Formats: sequence, C-alpha cells, structure tokens
Amino acid sequence: MAEPAPARRGLSPAVVLAASWLAWFGVAQWSVVRFRVPILIVLTAVTVLLAVWLARRTPVPLPRWFAPVVLAGSVAVTLLVPLFSYLPPASAAAALGVLAVGGLGCAAALALRRPWAGAAAAGLAAATHVVVATIAVLGDRAPKIDVWVILQQGADVTARLGNIYTARWTDSPGVQDHFTYLPWMAMLTAPGRWLAGDVRWAILVWTLVLLAGLWALAGGRRGDAARGATVVALVVLAPGTLTQVDQAWTEPVLAALLVWWAVLVRRGHAWWAVVPLALACASKQHLALLAPVLLVWQPFGWRRTLVTGGLAGVLVSPWLVADPAAFVDDTVTTLLTFHPIRFANTWYLYFFNEHGIELPFAVTGLAMLTAVGVAVWAVHRRQPPVDEVLRWLALVLAVANLVNKQAFYNQFWLVAVLVAASLAVAPAVTSRVTARGRPAAAATGG
Repeated sequence: MAEPAPARRGLSPAVVLAASWLAWFGVAQWSVVRFRVPILIVLTAVTVLLAVWLARRTPVPLPRWFAPVVLAGSVAVTLLVPLFSYLPPASAAAALGVLAVGGLGCAAALALRRPWAGAAAAGLAAATHVVVATIAVLGDRAPKIDVWVILQQGADVTARLGNIYTARWTDSPGVQDHFTYLPWMAMLTAPGRWLAGDVRWAILVWTLVLLAGLWALAGGRRGDAARGATVVALVVLAPGTLTQVDQAWTEPVLAALLVWWAVLVRRGHAWWAVVPLALACASKQHLALLAPVLLVWQPFGWRRTLVTGGLAGVLVSPWLVADPAAFVDDTVTTLLTFHPIRFANTWYLYFFNEHGIELPFAVTGLAMLTAVGVAVWAVHRRQPPVDEVLRWLALVLAVANLVNKQAFYNQFWLVAVLVAASLAVAPAVTSRVTARGRPAAAATGG
C-alpha cells in the first residue's frame, strides 16, 4: 500500500507499492475474524512504509504493468486467502466468480491502453461491485453482526421519529442498547432500509459515489483515464470486499465524503468541501483526529475547519439536545470503556492476548497524538498538494487503528482507500491550491 523511496540498488517504487497493497489487503482479509501476530506485523510494516514514503516524498509511478499485475494479484488473494462471510456456499461462489471475472476483465482492459480502455475498465469495475453487492444482500438477508442490526433497526426508529440513542436492539449478536455511531451515519444509510428494505443498498450507492469521486479526482475522461480507472478497480477488487459488503460496514460512506472533499478542494471549491467533510464528521467520531491536520493546511485552513466543526455540531445537535446523557454514553463513554475484542489485530490486543496486559489510554492516546502532531508539523511546514495530504490523513488513521482496542478490516480498508485516492491525482498535474481555495499553477505532486 505504501511506497518508500527507491532503494540504493534501484528497487522500483511501483514494485514496493504493488507488494504493499497486496500484503495489506491479504492480511486484512485473513484478519476476519482472527488475531494473528503475523497479521499485525504486516499491517505495522506497511504503515511504516507509508511513513517513509511521506518523509521522502517519492513520486508515484504507475507503469503499464502495475494495474494488470495488482488486479490479477487481488483476484488471486481473494480466492486463496481465507475469507469470512455469512453467505451460503452457492451465493459466495457466485460472488467470488463475479469478482474474478470482473478483476481479470479490468486487468485486461488496462493492459491494452487503448483510448477507450480507462472508461471501460472503470465501468466494468463499478458494474462488478453492483453485482457482487446484489448477490451479498440477496444471499444473506440478515447478517449476524451488530453493525447491520443497529443500522437496520435504527432506520426504523428514525422513521418513527424516535431516538436511536435510547432504543434497544432486537436479536443483536453484539451491542444491545447503544448506537455507537454519530447520528448522521444513521441518516445517510437509512434510505436503503426505507426504500429497498436493507441499509446495505444505501451503502452500495455510497460506494458508487466513492468510485465516481476517485474517477473525478483523476480528472475523468479529460484527465488521466487510465490512472483513474486503475484506482477505481483497485478499490473495487480489494481483497475482502465481499466481507465488507456482507457485514454492512460503513466506511464506504466516510470514504465517499472524504474523497469528494478532496475533489472539491482540488477544483478550487474549498468552501463547498466543508459540506461533505461536516457530514463525515457528524457520522463517525474518529474523524476528529483529522481536523488538526486540515486546520494548518492553507488550501482548506482554520476558518473552513472551524466552520466544518460548527456545521457538524449543528447536524448532531437534535440528538444531543434530545437526551445529552444517552448521546454521550453511546458515542463516547461506551467506546472508551468497551471490552477488548480479541480478534482485533492491534498492538493493544497483542499485549492483551499474548501477555494479559491492557495498555492504559495514556499510552495509546500518546501514540495517536504523536501521529497527529507529526502530521500537523509536516503539513504546516510543507503545505503539500492534496495527494500528499490524503496520505497524511491515511497515516494518522493507520496509527490510530494499530493502537486501538477495536480495529478491524473496515478501518484498515479506509486507510488504504485514502492512499488509493492520493494515487488518483497524477503527480505531473497535481494542482497547487492557494489559501483561498482557488487553483494556481500546476506543480509536480509528491
């Protein structure tokens, strides 16, 4: 996933990037639902490579072989590495078959490098995801995971104008009486339940919004279509995607909003970018870690960051005002005091599983604050283009995941998608944006 600077013997950055991407997702797919020390070591090693990449600011090459090799490798990893799913065997086989055919088709199209190949590969990737998601939703109509239960029943509570933070959930295999997300995660996924019976249909729509954002970030057909299609296909074919769809994990919503934030900033519409960022911040708590980085990045800046926080506060205020104690208990206290889940592949769980030690919050909090502090210092000092900023955001989230008591495939998926989004921005045409959010002269990105 991450790409360090070339080694002295001339190791290609693209080779390291390809190997890192496949290693990251290979162990991420394997991690559901198991803790293994090798998984943690690989995730940590790739995070270190991402940090090295950011420190050395190596350009990102995507040679002709990159997309076909990584996409074919993704298909192989998906088929060969243990994959967790509640789907019945026939549905799982059908979904894996679609992923294999779609992945190899995208690889073949991008290998041709014809004028139409980029758009064709991006379209095929999007169609592949639609079919896979349809198979998953229809094949497993009631996944046994609390995420799906609280989103599904939360949509029903919201439709009745009830309070999701005082509701109790029926037949949940995990959380029984808490809604652990911020309220706009319910609002942004509920239409899937209201209109089609399942919140996962809304998550499918948000995934398509994400893919459109990645395509737009690369400039669409008028930009680097091959690069845009490569990134779209990488995200669609990322190993473990079938599990993510089946489990109703919500990170595609966050990824879509963050990518469109980047698109709007890059196009010189930084004030409009406040809207998707505020929606993201009103949907999941840990995105607050990203605010200090954006605060010091002049193309977005402290004014827009504060307005984003204010707008996010306004968006969550109806639930906060309705029952402040229930809101804080569900969205803050419960997460801080929740018991460790033994199959989370984090250093917190390493010490807990292997040595019986629960790391104090002072230790894990210091690690997260250090990552945020380094990112803030570097971004403030460098004022980098948007692609590098996306990688700094990915690094902050990666470190937070690695020291958390709860971090699973979906959180690591979001980190990788932010890196993929940074790759969508062609280095030779990265727009340098002024502090007022308007494009300036083109410059080489990092």
